Amino acid sequence: MVVVAILAAGKGTRMKSHLPKVLHSLGGKTLVERVIHSVEPFSPTRKLVIVGYKSEEVKNSLEHIPEIEFVEQTEQLGTGHAIQQLLPNLRGYEGDLLILNGDVPLLRTETLNNLLKIHQDHQNFCTILTAKLANPQGYGRVFCDNEGVVQQMVEHKDCTPQQRENKRVNAGIYCFRWSELSKVLPHLKNDNAQKEYYLTDAVTQVGKVMAVDVEDEQEILGINDRLQLANANDILQKRIKEKWLLAGVTLNDPASITIDETVELEPDVIIEPQTHLRGKTLIKSGSRIGPGSLIENSQLGENVTVQYSVITDSFVGTGTRIGPYAHLRGHAEVGENCRIGNFVELKNSQLGDRTNVAHLSYLGDTTAGTQVNVGAGTITANYDGVRKHRTRIGDRTKTGSNSVLVAPINIGNDVYIAAGSTVTEDVENDALVIARSRQVVKPGWSKKPS
Repeated sequence: MVVVAILAAGKGTRMKSHLPKVLHSLGGKTLVERVIHSVEPFSPTRKLVIVGYKSEEVKNSLEHIPEIEFVEQTEQLGTGHAIQQLLPNLRGYEGDLLILNGDVPLLRTETLNNLLKIHQDHQNFCTILTAKLANPQGYGRVFCDNEGVVQQMVEHKDCTPQQRENKRVNAGIYCFRWSELSKVLPHLKNDNAQKEYYLTDAVTQVGKVMAVDVEDEQEILGINDRLQLANANDILQKRIKEKWLLAGVTLNDPASITIDETVELEPDVIIEPQTHLRGKTLIKSGSRIGPGSLIENSQLGENVTVQYSVITDSFVGTGTRIGPYAHLRGHAEVGENCRIGNFVELKNSQLGDRTNVAHLSYLGDTTAGTQVNVGAGTITANYDGVRKHRTRIGDRTKTGSNSVLVAPINIGNDVYIAAGSTVTEDVENDALVIARSRQVVKPGWSKKPS
């Protein structure tokens, strides 16, 4: 039985941001969200997030995650003080408490599982995650016997020159037997320069404590400023790209590509240079994306090609070609084997199979059927200055170049619209529409020389 507590009350002054530190984004998730997701595979009994600075923002950002409980720390008086706030919430609880930091976002689930296993197998009162750093400057040192039992913990500034040779440091991740920790918490002292209550003081008071070294020291990196956030992003991107390369995805020039952890790719997808994949995106087998493209919160079918284009919150069917320089947004849905070409924008529009919008067009709030051909420069005028209106175009209809369809309007099946027409009324099936001024030619119009 394990309860997880995540410390997420701090402001994060060094981020120099109006946003709470734990709400900064890394790989498509906030820092605290990444920490929460790292514990979900082992199904903790409860998940408690300790909030303080701009607590409502933090709560609102996590409302989509089920079974989260929030505990208020109105004053931020140290890690020990934060855990003291759990005393009313965990009254009578007899299991273990895993304590994580909301600004340590790179921890793997496997690492936490190992920490819990060692803690429970050895029946420890406390087990702490440690790391052996090549350069432990500034970190508190942890001293253990040959069995990994902690003998002493010393802050860096208090270490002797000999003690500073020890490279094992405290990662700030703890698993306590709650029944023992709850006895110690009320008696923590704040007789230090910062006048804060430290959780490390409780570690030495609960009884048997073991240290568990993390295999990859990068997992314990905390985020305190934008530079550290950028470094963490580099580490995460390396992990993500290695995962997809080993899963059968081709990344041409991986260094220029970024992929959120929330993205899903199937084998035989090819990602070209300068392409960025964001959010809840799925790209199916055989698709080639890029170069120079941004795909966000979108689903692309098999054998789709996208060049120098932006697709957000949209769906693209199998075999469709997008770009170069196209923009799909606002829940655009494009059917199979379509062509959305140069400088075309689709907004909240649905296109049937084998429909082509090859160049220089805007379709907003439009529903088009199958095998429609939209001529160059066609636009649907969907906004009357107050409200948006819908355009409906039937199957096999063709619009001439520089046509304007003024919504709300319904165009039937097998309709031909002459180039340069401005269409303002509904059109029945199998019709030719000519809606333009008659051409007038006046010979000899140019000024005669004097």
